[in-house]
Amino acid sequence: MPKRWRVTNHIGTVHAIAMANLCEIAAGTMTEISIPPGMRWIPKGMTIRYLAKADSGVTATAALPPISAGEAQDAIVAVDVHDRDGNRVVHADITMYVSPKPDRV
Repeated sequence: MPKRWRVTNHIGTVHAIAMANLCEIAAGTMTEISIPPGMRWIPKGMTIRYLAKADSGVTATAALPPISAGEAQDAIVAVDVHDRDGNRVVHADITMYVSPKPDRV
């Protein structure tokens, strides 16, 4: 996410909530492409730690453990946000509720 006026706060750094939104986008994308066919997901909760100010654009990376098909389960997606210099500025653990898609009639 590039640093631009719309995502900055009153002290000129990337706003904490903008980075939280970035974490949710990264986690949702990771979950969508990683779950087995026939499964669906929805965010259930988020724990986030703001570790440093972000004075530049930021990049998020997400990691998800393997998900097995069939039973409903919670999956925790770990997301790290780094600034342009590679410093980790945010860490989030986002719990996704993953469940089978209902049968359509």
